[in-house]
Amino acid sequence: MSAANCLVTNDWICGEYLRTRSEELTSALLQHVGITAVSVLIGLAVAFPLALLVRARPRLAGPVLGLTTLLYTIPSLAMFSLLLPFLGLSAALVVTGLVLYSLTILVRNILAGLQAVPAETREAALGMGYGSGRLLWEVELPLALPALMAGVRMATVSTIALTTVGSIVGRGGLGNLIEDALPTFFKAQVLAASVLCVLLAVAADLLLLGVQRLLTPWTRIRAVSGGE
Repeated sequence: MSAANCLVTNDWICGEYLRTRSEELTSALLQHVGITAVSVLIGLAVAFPLALLVRARPRLAGPVLGLTTLLYTIPSLAMFSLLLPFLGLSAALVVTGLVLYSLTILVRNILAGLQAVPAETREAALGMGYGSGRLLWEVELPLALPALMAGVRMATVSTIALTTVGSIVGRGGLGNLIEDALPTFFKAQVLAASVLCVLLAVAADLLLLGVQRLLTPWTRIRAVSGGE
């Protein structure tokens, strides 16, 4: 009886809420994950060629990096409002805004990773007959992975947080639950959605860290060798 009463008394921690609204929570969580994943993947697809362009033409570094930084300074509500006439009240509106926000992190980290590849490594690969494409994919990109993955981790955590703002158009995942609960100050829903958002960010960061460790086994060997 007391468990059910926590809904009536509007307690912060309420097991009855979790039991009766589990489907709603799961649906919001899946939407949150989907929007985040799509936004980060599209952000990577846009950021990678931009980083290559800046590396090939250093004079473009100022304009490209300056533009991505400027986009990141635009408040999220203003960003979505600017995109609204073109994309309407849709998931594309939220995804596009999140992609634009991710560029400042992804472009800088990809560029930093590529620029950190030792010049002698490039020269050795070219001396072995590597073309520019093979040099990029087989030599430079693997060595740039630690910086690239660090950027992906930061962009993912940032995107998870910003996705909640998409609730203004009903595409905010867990943010939808928070916004719906605020007018009546439904404590259990606010807390549950907020905690899930934090747990999602932590889980995503740990997952990507694990992927990074799998893709860069030489960094672990180097760390062990350094410790010895």
